[in-house]
Amino acid sequence: MCGIVGYVGTKQAYPIVVKGLKRLEYRGYDSAGIALLNNKQINLYKKKGKVADLEEFTLGKSLEGSTAIGHTRWATHGEPSDRNAHPHLSQSGEIAMIHNGIIENYASLKEDLLKKGYQFKSDTDTEVLLNFIEDIYINNGGNLEEALRVALKRVVGAYCILLIENKNPETIIAARKGSPLVIGIGKNEHFLASDASPIIEYTKEVVYVNDYEIAIVKPDELILKNLGNEKQTPFITKLDIELDTIEKGGYDHFMLKEIFEQPKTIYDCLRGRLNAEKGSINISGIEDYLDEISNAPRIIIIACGTSWHAGLIAEYIIEETCRIPVEVEYASEFRYRNPIVHKGDMIVAISQSGETADTIVAIEKAKEQGAIIMGIVNVVGSSISRISQTGAYTHAGPEIGVASTKAFTGQLAALMMIAFKIAHHRKTITEERFFHLCEELSFVPEKVERILQMNDEIKAVAETLKDASDTLFLGRGYNFPIALEGALKLKEISYIHAEGYPAAEMKHGPIALVDENLPVIFVATKDVYHEKIISNMQEIKARKGKVIAIINEGDTITPKIADAVIAIPETDEIIAPILNVIPLQLLSYHIGIARGCNVDMPRNLAKSVTVE
Repeated sequence: MCGIVGYVGTKQAYPIVVKGLKRLEYRGYDSAGIALLNNKQINLYKKKGKVADLEEFTLGKSLEGSTAIGHTRWATHGEPSDRNAHPHLSQSGEIAMIHNGIIENYASLKEDLLKKGYQFKSDTDTEVLLNFIEDIYINNGGNLEEALRVALKRVVGAYCILLIENKNPETIIAARKGSPLVIGIGKNEHFLASDASPIIEYTKEVVYVNDYEIAIVKPDELILKNLGNEKQTPFITKLDIELDTIEKGGYDHFMLKEIFEQPKTIYDCLRGRLNAEKGSINISGIEDYLDEISNAPRIIIIACGTSWHAGLIAEYIIEETCRIPVEVEYASEFRYRNPIVHKGDMIVAISQSGETADTIVAIEKAKEQGAIIMGIVNVVGSSISRISQTGAYTHAGPEIGVASTKAFTGQLAALMMIAFKIAHHRKTITEERFFHLCEELSFVPEKVERILQMNDEIKAVAETLKDASDTLFLGRGYNFPIALEGALKLKEISYIHAEGYPAAEMKHGPIALVDENLPVIFVATKDVYHEKIISNMQEIKARKGKVIAIINEGDTITPKIADAVIAIPETDEIIAPILNVIPLQLLSYHIGIARGCNVDMPRNLAKSVTVE
């Protein structure tokens, strides 16, 4: 969940690494630090707070050096502070290290090191691992690479590690297990990072490091080895993202930019796959497994957070159109229980980053039991995409805002196409119905554009809600998961307590919360439940609750009941969730701004959860 950047080459490393840290600050922003190698001397600077605080701290200090490692931290072991910030120095002061992940057996390692006389300046598991590596280095001889290899065979947990030592000023040694690492290849220089965003400014050629691999990185050389000291052949991939996709482009916040990008990102997800005129869907990533998917006795969807909400919507759609039983699991729960998985079951893993730790472990476990793994991810070359046998990229482009927006609608677009494709293949929907769904899906980008034109209207509604302490989101059918997603967005962005519920469940407890101070937001677009959700609104109004409703254009009944309505274009109820979430995203954004919150980097959150 932390941001990692490294540079080794011929240029001054400080500006490259600091700029990279700014690009990765969405991954962690409790503290930041940098270690520079200059004439066999390590200069270490680190500071609690944001990268800007680090820059201010380094003013007037020695910043020379063409090898450096930098880090933005999301605290796990030890509170955010200067001393817990990375990089850490070994006890001798000769080695510096940054680390993303959690070392689960750090306590026993620390106990052994304390007995040997080691002293610790931080509360982190990272400093323990670093001194463990140095202890092996000192006692076993050899070099730092060999010491790292021995140490990693004894540690338990997840890690992405970058090491530098003063004896070798033109070398960075890196390793990964469970936390992402990408290496950019330049001319007499290499760039290392948690993801590609700090790299694309300098090169489009990258190598994605695999689990249990160690990289020895010099200006003119990249060597990959496994933990058995066997050399591996680096597989060079071309990046397909552009620099402008990771910059704000005139918007005040990344979140707003990414909300407004959705007409394009949804179109990019559909482009080349959906042909509404011919009534066809072709997704190259699933064609080879279409029979296996269509004949799967059961589909299990595994995800976390917003992706889990996309999975819930997919469950409703797949069961309705494909007539295949679907279960949706939290990856964090699935991995630790003993689930029943049969050979031939289809496991669908949904993740924006493709690096979500719980999801990766869950699908690896299911794969061992003979399940077919389908990945729905945004990041090309990510761990989940490599583990999966089949799947689809969402093509949403880099998502910098911590709260997922365009990645969610990309997931929905991909899942809808896959569901409709399977249903058509299984003949569980008619040709006429299939053609209609394809046509309605093709209209989504244009309808999203129309919703975005209502931004000022939605902002005005947000002003009426900014002082709420609690909020309830209600929906039925396909819109129940959208109620959950709306509540999650509001919690993440504005810190207002919010809950999502099926509207009919309101009477089974939550209605006790309703009074004149409680806003209740209904996702009430036209579907088979519309009359029933109108009744639920009446129940809230009878108890003096404040009703805000997302409705369809032309609805003349709801405005007579609700205190405020946001009227959006109508579509088929199966496709409606992808439209209905847009006003909720904008609502959360504007409420967060009105409350003075940092909407791009909400407190305590990080973008990619690569640790438990």
